[in-house]
Amino acid sequence: MNTRCLIIVGLLGCVPAFSSAASPAEVKTALVKAVTFMHTKAAVHGGYVYRYSADFTLREAEGIPGPDTIWIQPPGTTAVGEAMLDAYEATQDKVCLGAATEAAHAVSRTQLQSGGWDYSGDLGRDRAKAGQYSRTVDGKVANMGAMAAHEPGWHLWKQRKLKLNLATLDDDVTQSATRLLVRVNATLRQQDEEIHDAAGFALIALRSVQYPNGAWSASFDALTEGEFSKELYPIKPASYPVDWPRKWPKNFTGCYVLNDNLHATAMRTLLLGAKLDNDADALAAAKRAGDFLLLAQMPDPQPAWAQQYDAEMHPCWSRAFEPSSISGRESQAVMWALLRLVEATGDKKYLAPIPRAVEYLKRSRLPNGKIARFYELQTNKPLYFVRGKGGKGFELSYDGTHASSNYGWEWNYEGDAILAAMEALKSGAKPMYPKAEHERWNLPPSDADVDTILKSMNAEGAWLETGDERGWIRDASGKKVHPAGGVIHSDTFVQNVRALSAWLKEKKS
Repeated sequence: MNTRCLIIVGLLGCVPAFSSAASPAEVKTALVKAVTFMHTKAAVHGGYVYRYSADFTLREAEGIPGPDTIWIQPPGTTAVGEAMLDAYEATQDKVCLGAATEAAHAVSRTQLQSGGWDYSGDLGRDRAKAGQYSRTVDGKVANMGAMAAHEPGWHLWKQRKLKLNLATLDDDVTQSATRLLVRVNATLRQQDEEIHDAAGFALIALRSVQYPNGAWSASFDALTEGEFSKELYPIKPASYPVDWPRKWPKNFTGCYVLNDNLHATAMRTLLLGAKLDNDADALAAAKRAGDFLLLAQMPDPQPAWAQQYDAEMHPCWSRAFEPSSISGRESQAVMWALLRLVEATGDKKYLAPIPRAVEYLKRSRLPNGKIARFYELQTNKPLYFVRGKGGKGFELSYDGTHASSNYGWEWNYEGDAILAAMEALKSGAKPMYPKAEHERWNLPPSDADVDTILKSMNAEGAWLETGDERGWIRDASGKKVHPAGGVIHSDTFVQNVRALSAWLKEKKS
């Protein structure tokens, strides 16, 4: 019997830890009920947004979506669809597969003619943006004649000449859509022609907009025609600029982006395509992405990675609070991505940058043990931003005491876990990966966690939230309201369904 130690009125003692864990049959029933509820009540054309009032009269994402609008960006349609597919893999219940397949159809029918996706998609009969999508709302292949291809590269994409077809890799949008399609396609054994073709098109697009050095920009607006210019995009290692502006230049001059795990999620997507589709081209592209990370490691005294680079491989500004700097968060994400690449390919050359980078981050920890999101080039001083006069704009600061609340300026140090995973790979063992950012539960969760999830689900199969900020949603006018019955959050559905699915899979193994 497991035990847990308690401190009771100052005395240390141990008492039995009794578990009231649900049975696998109960968890299976709960999963099917949760998927059925979300699919039948929340779906619009098979797709989802971020939040719903309990009576489904209100819907919200990043803004107020129209009646036929779905959200691609996680935790919208792609995340919900993948969670439903997780539930199918755990239960083998066709209701879950049907719901995941409908989500994949919603994604395939909002795929742009450039091959990627915008943050949201319109599935109305009278689409406002004619010529934007690669398929009709019925899933038929659209006329692509109006889609102009041009040479690839940030110098053209930033002009947004084909704005209606502007796809984004920001916030895991195109990547997550591709992963959902690839997974559903594999589960259906390539028998759904629409999903099969959309998945293939997405993988081709992701490869075609990859720079020769293996990196990606945050967006692209067309299928590529010809090759990248070697003059505009030379392959060279990262280096420090002679100087950099301390004020936002109001112009993103960079083209190679690691911000918010963009590069890491693109690599993950390609590796999934290589695994499930046996796609050799996707595997080669993932390796090129790893090669870029070797090139992008900065030289001493800061042998880590920047958030974004210009074409000369100098760290550069992005938004008004994202300066030319070394990034602690992105550097750790890079190392986890390299470890996953080694695990997938067996090529241990991708381990080479890790020891120096970890040692650098270890030296750079803040007094609270965390690492800074940004370190100043060469001096290694932590950088923060405070609001400008009147609360407008941002000003660079070396003091985080009054840093603006819009950003995560400090992150947990993961260097020891990274080194442990690296040593496991070297010895041929399976590495332990940490709980991903924003994950509520460890996967698989404990029996107690499962009990918590099940007890918080109502009789219909929904998780309703009423407390604090989770109980609010915006109405059609944009005003925050507190609806009777609470709010249904897609991210809660995703987290809980994934956790229950992981637990059930473990119990069945």
